[in-house]
Amino acid sequence: MYYKTYYSSPLGNILLVGDENNLCGLWFLGQKYFAAKFGDNMPENNNLDIFKSAKKWLDRYFDGQKPDLKELSLAPQGTEFQKNVWKILCEIPYGSVVTYGDIAKNLNIRSAQAVGGAVGHNPISIIIPCHRVIGANKSLTGYAGGVDKKLKLLELEGVVVSDFTKSC
Repeated sequence: MYYKTYYSSPLGNILLVGDENNLCGLWFLGQKYFAAKFGDNMPENNNLDIFKSAKKWLDRYFDGQKPDLKELSLAPQGTEFQKNVWKILCEIPYGSVVTYGDIAKNLNIRSAQAVGGAVGHNPISIIIPCHRVIGANKSLTGYAGGVDKKLKLLELEGVVVSDFTKSC
């Protein structure tokens, strides 16, 4: 069974979804692909240990600290290809960015667009850091939570964003 809880972040309210042991989803309210795989009828449960841990992790993250994602038990649901992309996202260092093409090369495929689709469907935003992926031309594109939020997350991590361009 899946449960939900909410977290109030400096960038807006966030929905967290999990089972009794794992975090399975984290989205800004209204985000593209928002909780699509889980439906609307999950009971709210603020007392699960995984939710308490995730909220503490987010508190530290938004306070400018660098919490390790290995502190949390994550169980994102997706295809094998998506999971391979998300695994690479987890390896992007705090305060760094890579391009969709870099990830495609890492996977030994040619399609940065396919990588973009997998990145865009990342069900655990922020913690699995899809905001650290940019376009080859230094464009801040492809963040399901919105480009403005992507920019704020990168700034929070100390990324110099003055050379980046916004695109839809």
